[in-house]
Amino acid sequence: MKRLFSALFFTLSAGAAAACPDASAWGAQATYSGSDLYSPRALDVVAGGDRNLKKCAINWRNWNGRPSGHVTSAPDFSITVNNLGGYEIEFRVLSECDAVLAVNTAAGNWYFDDDDNGNIDPKIRFTNPAGGGIYDVWIGTYDGSLCNARLIIETF
Repeated sequence: MKRLFSALFFTLSAGAAAACPDASAWGAQATYSGSDLYSPRALDVVAGGDRNLKKCAINWRNWNGRPSGHVTSAPDFSITVNNLGGYEIEFRVLSECDAVLAVNTAAGNWYFDDDDNGNIDPKIRFTNPAGGGIYDVWIGTYDGSLCNARLIIETF
């Protein structure tokens, strides 16, 4: 459902879609259960991109206005997480630069963070996630430059 809605939205607003992350696209795929992630999993990525989030009319659930940051069009990762009942799930980034994090949940909700993992790295924790689904994850940079980064996924 998330992908159908996203595809329809971006088709209807082609101008905005050209400058924004595309939730209908797929990133590198991984599948975990809530219990698998009780031990953190790390995925390496090059952070950054050419899509300026300030130009995107995305309704961020946890962020007012348009955030500063640059990501790629397609997500870096499309992560399927099953059996999340009773868990919190956290996506955090460790990077060599000023990284940003954008997540589109299975319900089609958008979340953004810049510095909540301390210093210049982002973190988003879902304290009451749905039972499971696909989390599309973009790891970008504040200024559009590229740098090495690591996405860490963990449940609590």
